[in-house]
Amino acid sequence: MAGSNAPAGDESALPIADDDFSSGGTAVRIASVAALGGLLFGYDSAVINGAVDSIQEDFGIGNAELGFAVASALLGAAAGAMTAGRIADMIGRISVMKIAAALFLISAFGTGFAHEVWSVVLFRIVGGIGVGVASVIAPAYIAETSPPSIRGRLGSLQQLAIVLGIFTSFAVNWVLQWAAGGPNEPLWFGLDAWRWMFLMMAIPAVLYGALAFTIPESPRYLVASHKIPEARKVLSMLLGQKNLEITIDRIKETLEREDKPSLRDLKKPTGGIYGIVWVGLGLSIFQQFVGINVIFYYSNVLWQAVGFSADESAIYTVITSVINVLTTLIAIALIDKIGRKPLLLIGSSGMAVTLITMAVIFANATIGPDGTPSLPGASGVIALIAANLFVVAFGMSWGPVVWVLLGEMFPNRIRAAALGIAAAGQWAANWLITVTFPGLREHLGLAYGFYGLCAVLSGLFVWRWVMETKGVSLEDMHGEVLHDASPKAAT
Repeated sequence: MAGSNAPAGDESALPIADDDFSSGGTAVRIASVAALGGLLFGYDSAVINGAVDSIQEDFGIGNAELGFAVASALLGAAAGAMTAGRIADMIGRISVMKIAAALFLISAFGTGFAHEVWSVVLFRIVGGIGVGVASVIAPAYIAETSPPSIRGRLGSLQQLAIVLGIFTSFAVNWVLQWAAGGPNEPLWFGLDAWRWMFLMMAIPAVLYGALAFTIPESPRYLVASHKIPEARKVLSMLLGQKNLEITIDRIKETLEREDKPSLRDLKKPTGGIYGIVWVGLGLSIFQQFVGINVIFYYSNVLWQAVGFSADESAIYTVITSVINVLTTLIAIALIDKIGRKPLLLIGSSGMAVTLITMAVIFANATIGPDGTPSLPGASGVIALIAANLFVVAFGMSWGPVVWVLLGEMFPNRIRAAALGIAAAGQWAANWLITVTFPGLREHLGLAYGFYGLCAVLSGLFVWRWVMETKGVSLEDMHGEVLHDASPKAAT
């Protein structure tokens, strides 16, 4: 990577030393607030799980319509991700966080009070736009305000918040369902429990919006906007006074331009798209093509197929989300020690083994008259264990590490635009996997076989194309990436 071999005497080319960062606690606090967008991201993505059957029953829709309703938020997420980077470069990272909070709030009330399936779809799309915006702005902002020595751990807070949001959603859904006697039973004010599952999202949405007023703007955005005094103030809070002017000059150099940021920045002067953009897009697509969200969006359906009751399935879903949280903590502990690339390779191997195991088990499942698979005896237990070990493998690797890489791997000048493209690709892939799954309920062996193949390919992709970014400052990534015609592996 650039930055490890700066020429002697060129002080401005030297990477910022770890001990230059005098206020790690401030960086942690700022990153934690930004990562709250991930909590809403996780909550909004998973809340549909507890309401799937109720929506189908209340609105009398088939599997195809149900799949579209569940996946509708992902269409909004792709649109939000695609536009978030451009908007963030125009009005700032903090303003975009506030917009995302407002979108989450509108979605919570709109979906909770919906009286036909198309209202559900509409307001899920609104919430999805908020998810897409948050998925771009949080990793970009955290990377731009974090010291290199702990940037991986702080970047992982985004994924920790996502999985905490998923857990919170599942736990709230289970409590509401238990209190009402079922997700489709009335709870407070005559509203069914499944509606309250969506309404509860208003609480973290308001919290996120309020806390966004308490953190500073990204210093790299401030420099790009020629607000040098404000940038100096933020950087001094994060770095102290040592090498402050050198840092500002280096940021200026990597952002130097005469025109406004745009998607055109992703094109090389010689034509074509920078290789690093394709690498980011590939990481995003593989993260979704391993089928992780099938576990979280449809886990209740899966466990009922294994033979558990609705209540038991809800409990096992909560347990799975707890496992996801705990394994994300493993990634946070390891990512700045052993690096991004080794974690991804370990995760790909674990996912491949567990997914192929599930594929074999479901391929040999007994299919009932209604098309529902049944896994009697030991096969059901093995499927349950394999699914949770798959979550372990994903949670300690591809879940957090991809978001960390997307936040830090792109040079300053193209970060927002490239991250937007990568995140949009991720949401489009998520939508494709989610919307096709209901039709594959009778062919789960085939579904998990495809996800397993993607896990194998993800490992090969990382081994060949992904660069290691551990401990490298954002400015040190600038020259090599933008002058390299194609992505290349780095160990």
